[in-house]
Order: sequence, then C-alpha cells, then structure tokens
Amino acid sequence: MLLISLKITGWLTAHTPEPVLRVLSALLGDFIFLCFPRRHRLVLSNLHHAFPDQPAAWHRRIGRESCRRLIETGLLSLATPYLDERRFRRIISASPELLAAYAQHAQDPAATLICSPHIAYWEVQTAKPLIIPGLFPEFGIIFRPLDNAAANAFVKGSRERFGMKLLSRKEGFAEALKILRRRGFVGVLFDQNAGLQGALTTLFGRVCATTELPGLMAEKFNARVYGIFPRRLGFWRVEIGAHRIAHDGSGTTVTLGLNRWLETLLSSDDNLCASWLWAHDRWRNQDMPSRRFRLEAKRNLLTADLAARELKALPQRTRIWVRLPNWLGDVVMAVPLLRALRAARPDAEITLVAKAQFLPLFESTGLADRLHALPTKGPAYYAHFLGLRAEFPDVWLLFTNSFRGDFEAWLTGCPQRFGIKRPGKPRPFLSHSYALPRGFDEQKHHQLELWENFLRHFGLEASRVCTPLSNLRPHFPAGRSIALIPGSENTPEKRWPVAHWRALIESMPGESFLLFGTASDATITGEIAAGFDSKRVLDLAGKTDLVAFIHALVSCRALVTNDTGGMHLANALGVSLIGLFGPTNPVRTGPVFSSPTRLLQPPNCPLTGGGSLRNLPPETVATALRELLQSPVSAPLHRPPSP
Repeated sequence: MLLISLKITGWLTAHTPEPVLRVLSALLGDFIFLCFPRRHRLVLSNLHHAFPDQPAAWHRRIGRESCRRLIETGLLSLATPYLDERRFRRIISASPELLAAYAQHAQDPAATLICSPHIAYWEVQTAKPLIIPGLFPEFGIIFRPLDNAAANAFVKGSRERFGMKLLSRKEGFAEALKILRRRGFVGVLFDQNAGLQGALTTLFGRVCATTELPGLMAEKFNARVYGIFPRRLGFWRVEIGAHRIAHDGSGTTVTLGLNRWLETLLSSDDNLCASWLWAHDRWRNQDMPSRRFRLEAKRNLLTADLAARELKALPQRTRIWVRLPNWLGDVVMAVPLLRALRAARPDAEITLVAKAQFLPLFESTGLADRLHALPTKGPAYYAHFLGLRAEFPDVWLLFTNSFRGDFEAWLTGCPQRFGIKRPGKPRPFLSHSYALPRGFDEQKHHQLELWENFLRHFGLEASRVCTPLSNLRPHFPAGRSIALIPGSENTPEKRWPVAHWRALIESMPGESFLLFGTASDATITGEIAAGFDSKRVLDLAGKTDLVAFIHALVSCRALVTNDTGGMHLANALGVSLIGLFGPTNPVRTGPVFSSPTRLLQPPNCPLTGGGSLRNLPPETVATALRELLQSPVSAPLHRPPSP
C-alpha cells in the first residue's frame, strides 16, 4: 500500500504544473509552521538560540520559509522517479566551485568526501551526473533506508538511475570504504543529531552530538573534503555549490570544521538560512530528561572545539531557568546544588526566578547569568509568564512544590518542567517529575538530600559544594559585636522567649550585640533592647535590606539565632553561629554549609524536633556561645543532658 501511494502521489506531483505546486507548497508549509504548536515552537526556539540578536520578525520569516521549502523538497523527492533528464537539467545547475572540484579530481584523482547538510533540495545531488561534464567518477551516497522493503527498493532505484550508488547505513559502510580506496567520491549527511554515539561539539554555540563518520573516513584515506549545498534560485530551481573544507588530516579537524563551515554558511546568507531544516531536533541529545544536568556522549571534543574557535569558555546557550523557593532559608539551602549545576552544565545560561528581595544575594556569586524577579501579584501576574514564551527557556527546574509555581512554568511554553511529586499531590503542569521514593521519610533526611536526589534523577553527577560563599564577604575586618536574630517571620513557636534573650545579654556584660529582624520583629527586638545602653545593644530590626544585612552579619564575631532564613544566610556567609531549635526539625532543615556551627535543642527534645524553646535555658546558650567564640570549629547537634 505504501509503495502504491508513493507511485500515485509521485506521478501526480510530477505532472502537476509548477505554479500549482508552488501554491500548494506555500499553503502546506504555512500549515506546518502555524498549526503545529510543538513544531512551531521548535523552529522559532532553534532560530532564537542560534541568532539571539535577530528580531522576532526575522525569526518568523526564516522559520516560515524553512517550512515551505521543506514541502518543496518533499514534493520534488516524490516526483523524482517520473521526471526525465531534460526536466532535471532545468531544475539543477552547477556552481563554478562545484565544477572546479570535479575538474581537479579528473586531473588528480583522490579519495573525496562530499558532506551535505539538511538544506532544502539536498536529494537533488543524485542527479549531478547530468550537469558535470566528462566522465563522472564513482560516487556512493550513504543513506538511511526505508523500513518498507518494497518502497525502499523503488526509491533507491529512482535515485540511482543517473549513475550514483546509494549505500545503506546498515550494510553499505564497507562499500563506501572501497570506493574511497579506489579514489572515488562518498557523500554523507553530516548535520543530524548523532545521539550518544556522536561526539560533543558546538553548533551555533549550543552543545550537540555530531557524527564523526566523515572525519574518520577523511583521516583513514587522507581524503579531500567538500561541503556541498543546493542554493535555491526559485521553485524547483537550484544551483549546487561546494566549498573545500581545510583539514590537517585528523578526523577531529574535519568534524569541527564542518560545523564551523555550516554556521558561516547559514549566518552569511538568509536564502541558505531559510533552506536549512530548522524543524529538526539537531540539539536533542542534550535535552534527554535523564541526562539533562550533565554533558554526555561517546566522545567529548569540546576542548578542541573551543581551541579551534579561539574561545576560553563554552557559549552559554542552553537556557536553564530555576524557580527558587519562597523562603530565604530554603533559597540559601539550594545554593550548594546551584553550584553543582553550574559546574555540570558550563554551557548553560542559568536564570534564577525568585522574589525580588532575594535576588541581591546572587548578584556577585557567579551562580546565575540572569536574575528574574517574580512580578507583583495582581491581574497581570500570569500574563507576565505568558510573555516569557519569547525567551524560549529550555528547562524549568522547580524547587517549589506549589500549583502556582508549576502553572507559571507551563505558561512560558518551556518544554521541560522538572519537579518533585509526592503521593497524593498531583502536579499536572510538570512535564517530568521525580517521584518521592516509597518509604522515604522526609523528617529523617535533610531537605538538601532530597533535592540532590531530585537533580540526580535528571542527570546531575557533579557534587554539591557546601563551602561558604566567601565572595559575598566585604573586605573589612570583623567587628566585636555578636548578632542576635530573636524573631521568626512565619512561626511564633520557633522564637526563643524575650526573657531568655535578655538573660543571655546580661550574662555577657563585656560583649556588644546587634539585633536583626524584619519590621514585623521590631516589637520583639524592642522589648529585648529596652533598658540596655544602645552602644552595647543596637536594635536594627526593619532597618536593613538584604545587602545591608549581609554586610552587617559578616562583620560580627558570631550569631545566635532562632531557626530562620537569617540563620541559613549567616551559615552560607561563613559566620560562626548558634542555632536554636525547638519545634522544628534540624535533621531536615539544619544549616548545610561548612561554617562553625552549634545547634542546640531543649532537654529531652527528639532529634527531629517537637520541643518547646521555653525549656532551653539561657545558661546553656551562653556556655555554648563562649565555647564557640573561643574555638570556632564545627560541631554536631548539641543537646544538654537531661536533668
């Protein structure tokens, strides 16, 4: 049935007037471009990644024309068996460069590789014997056979009728080597996604997997290498161009040189750019969900690629957007994994999406290339995320667990949206999820461990980095004050009593203290500071933004704090701290950075929390603080012995 359909459709196409076919190609191409959302996005995303400086109108024009030319190519392929030589001579012509290449071979025969990209009308090169003067050399083309044997035989026969041989990728490789050994020509498509069997290279700055077949054959036979391309002159009118690819005899030089040649070809000529197959997943190998957060292929040629391009670092063209949590402490705890992600995907442009007040934390860390503040809640909130479709993010990593966060990511059109899925909590707007393992008790594992398992599920292999963020520390000596954070924005039960804070201050008469907190904590800090000399106890609650808070924290000798976001921030900054845990669980949400840290719980409090901070004596905290000041080394969770 397939063969009959091919024959009928091919005959009708060959006998349809070209003006009708031209209109049909335009209509079908527009239909593919406009009416297939996934294909539409893929075309525009590929163009936006390759040419980020071009306007959106240019991307749409090139993408639309590319889809039209894909249909033109398909119709010509169908009609080929029913087109005579006279008509083919009207369709194709040879450029001076192509004629020169064959003339050189006639005078000085040598093994020659003809490497073709997926530029519209790529199959017309099977008719080259009609336009090359003189005796045409032996020529074999490596191709992918059709699954249907009868249809494949029909197509193969029609392509070979002018004297060229089609060599199956499955069985024809040995014959290709024989042709090269006889100093003939072998043609191969080189710009397809080569999967895990390919070599890591870049194309338009994006990491991809490239076939090394042309390079291996060129190296084995010291072959001449040409890039060949049909230049569209009009509907079913093409001129076949050629360009000699210089190489030093190594396969790597050929592999990398072909990619650079293709980039130059498409970047310098809109006509050729519109003919390339932008609708195919050329970069797909690096977006496999299970390997998304690492670079993997049979061989890695990225170092050689950078050297050939005279670049020091990979261009950051893979767009990873990270939706950070909504609480400062959780944001800080995600930093070790952001560091690992940065190391694992050096080719990624990482955009952090978070509340505006958290973003200054990342401005000088090097962990993000872009910072995107969440919009103000209101009628235009979700429209903001719809507008991000024009940014074409590749993957959206969600540390949040909310329907809102998932919906935000979905609205952007991002094709891959990763999150954690817990039993009984569906997340329909995720594209891929990490299911919480059966029996995994979140109360007995740190949140960072869960997040790390989540990222490893999607390919992360780099280790998390928990050393303090030294680049955030201002360059001035530490002061003499001790910082205190008596408040807790979201849970009053997490607060050590005011009387205990005052007792701590009174027990250390030779020390000065800085009280920190939000504006809503000012009542608490005011009660603590009341009656003390402001030169010894300075209340700064509500008087510092995040940057000022960071600068003040790192100037302090130590911090005593409830379980708050400020505790995690100080821990990340390398500030020695005493963390007070009562109802909350330090096993799950304790500090993660390797800074001097002591965690205290009330007597008889379970390791996973549940006790009252009223039962944690000021004397215990004062003793631990003196020890920390005298010998600021990290220590495990400390609980006073039961009375």
